[in-house]
Amino acid sequence: MSSFLIQLEPDLELGLRDQLRQKLVAVILDGAFGGDQRLPSSRQLSRELKVSRNTVTAAYQQLVDEGYLIARERSGLYVNQDFLQTLHRGSEERLPVVRSAKVAPVDRLATPTEGLRGFQYPSDWQAYPYPFIDGRFDRSLFPVSEWREANRLSLSVSEVNQWSTDSGEGDDPQLIEQIRTKVLPLRGIRARPEEILITMGAQQALHLLSEVLLGPSSVCGVEEPGSPEMRYLAARRGASMRRLPTDENGLVISDALNACSLIHVTPSHQRPTGAVLALERRRDLLERAAANGTTILEEDFEFDITGGAHSFPALKSLDRKGHVIYVANLSKAFVTSLRLGFIVAEPHIIAAARLYRKFSTGHAPLNNQRTAALFLALGHYNSMTVRLNRIFQSRLFELREGLNYYLQHFLAIPPLLSGTTYWVRGPAGLDVSALTKAAAARGVIVEPVEHYYAESDQAPNVFRMGITSLPVERIRGGVAALADVLRDLQTAGQEPGAARLEGALSGDQIRGALNGAMLRCKTVYGEPYTIELFEDGTMTGRAGGDDRDTGAWWVEGDQWVRQWRNWAYGEAAGYYITIDGDRIRWFNKQNKLVNAAEIVR
Repeated sequence: MSSFLIQLEPDLELGLRDQLRQKLVAVILDGAFGGDQRLPSSRQLSRELKVSRNTVTAAYQQLVDEGYLIARERSGLYVNQDFLQTLHRGSEERLPVVRSAKVAPVDRLATPTEGLRGFQYPSDWQAYPYPFIDGRFDRSLFPVSEWREANRLSLSVSEVNQWSTDSGEGDDPQLIEQIRTKVLPLRGIRARPEEILITMGAQQALHLLSEVLLGPSSVCGVEEPGSPEMRYLAARRGASMRRLPTDENGLVISDALNACSLIHVTPSHQRPTGAVLALERRRDLLERAAANGTTILEEDFEFDITGGAHSFPALKSLDRKGHVIYVANLSKAFVTSLRLGFIVAEPHIIAAARLYRKFSTGHAPLNNQRTAALFLALGHYNSMTVRLNRIFQSRLFELREGLNYYLQHFLAIPPLLSGTTYWVRGPAGLDVSALTKAAAARGVIVEPVEHYYAESDQAPNVFRMGITSLPVERIRGGVAALADVLRDLQTAGQEPGAARLEGALSGDQIRGALNGAMLRCKTVYGEPYTIELFEDGTMTGRAGGDDRDTGAWWVEGDQWVRQWRNWAYGEAAGYYITIDGDRIRWFNKQNKLVNAAEIVR
């Protein structure tokens, strides 16, 4: 890299160090350095740029701290290729700029509708020890220092002179450019500035587009379960509704799509189940849209929460025929505080949406827009995304392990690899309303899901658990408390201890039944695993792939006790046992059913 790639301007309000860091981020993201190409030394770069070596060293060190660079001993600084791969996952299938289907604006006639159903979380949710609420964020997630830095820079005289000037209904051009060049390429999307509109979050984007695209003659397809806001907006515009079923692979592609003039879909993480729309289904959906002249409204829910090798590029990036309109929030962590989102669509649709925005809220505050632009330009957005993905993966894993440990017999969850929620199915007959009330009384908040269905009685035994609102160290305790609530609800009205006293094995019977036995079990997320119990008191567990563990088992009185090396938190636990044919059941010391398995003869 030569100094001609980086030009610093001493007269700018932005300091030389911050200018250099911003320029280096741009050069790194443009791929100017290969995996084995060393960056110039601080001495060399300071000489070429005619700045102090301390300025270069400080900029380099900040990029190392943020993950862009790595230092190799006695060699120098190199671009962190693993960091870049994390940023660019899901953008492998990049295609030229897409064109959205041309849909003429319709009359702004609103029709009366019934109220919008929704989950009302407690206003003091942060006072609860275990708030499993999706879309609310504990304070540790917001990038306070980085945002303060961007905000400080946005308040310099030159910056204020720019964003405080009356721009009519235009958005901040710097934010448009940063979204166009830094955010959209990560989803494989290329767009021109006139194809982007800044909104106050994705919800305002949906509202504006419903005004532009829907009317009494429209047929709107909404996922089932799916967005209650989109159902409400479509009904308000007098559009006919089509329920589009979903499964573990997202939206089901069927002939029900053919009659729709507009389809609302959440492919990256289906809201609310979290399912990722399979790549083949994405292609099928686009083919049907092209054949039927359908417009697809893609709400890229949690687009910045990647699934590694299991993530896919946005529908918008795969669309060659121009049938997709793209909507997203700038970041999940910013949703409730900044409420910045954007639309990517054909210029005439953007112009129509801007007109409706003018007569409702106007554009988002330009000072916030400029701060967000600087936040992106300084590289903080990418660093925050990588950090949040790491945190959310850790929390999701902890929630899965907790559910598997405490509630394996009661619940079923999909094997999600990324995201921020679990869609949890309880035993048949579970009264979710009673569960949520009883759980809240013990400090646990879980989300009922009937508002995601067109008819609320479609999901009587399902609830939702999110991990954005509580740190990883509190998740296990929350699941344990929820397990107590579920078992209390299940055993309500029964005599305490009745489950154990009917056929519980003695210590000698346990030894005779389990010496040399193999047990076939299932995790809470449906993955089979086996346990081999050996006569010498050792045991081996095998799950999918390379997931294996070893441990020990023994008998204390009339309890079977086991302790894994890593599984089940590596803790010793004792259980009472009943065996009925080839079915073995474990009960805890409170005589409540914990798990069940099949004995392989």
